[in-house]
Amino acid sequence: MIEDKRVQNSGVQNVILENRERMSISGVIDVESFNDEMVVVDTELGILVVRGEELRINKLSLESSELNIEGYITGCEYSEREGRARGVGLFAKLFR
Repeated sequence: MIEDKRVQNSGVQNVILENRERMSISGVIDVESFNDEMVVVDTELGILVVRGEELRINKLSLESSELNIEGYITGCEYSEREGRARGVGLFAKLFR
C-alpha cells in the first residue's frame, strides 16, 4: 500500500510556471538559499526546490508571501520540513 503523504494544512499556495522562464509562487514563508542553479523556498506546504540555469529572484515579499523567479527552469519538487523551526531561514537570520 502506498502511504498518502498529502499535506494536511489549511495554507493556500499557487505555483505558476510561464514558458519555463518565469515562476510565481504564493504562500512563501522564507527563502532558505539560492544561487543561479537552485532556489530553496520554505512555503506553507513544505520546502520547494526550484532548479534551473541563470536563476534570479526578481521579487520577494514576505509580507504578501510572494516570490517571482526568472531564468531557465528545469524542474521543481517539494520535500518535507525536517527539524527546522519556521522563520529561521536565510532572511530571518539576516534581519535579526
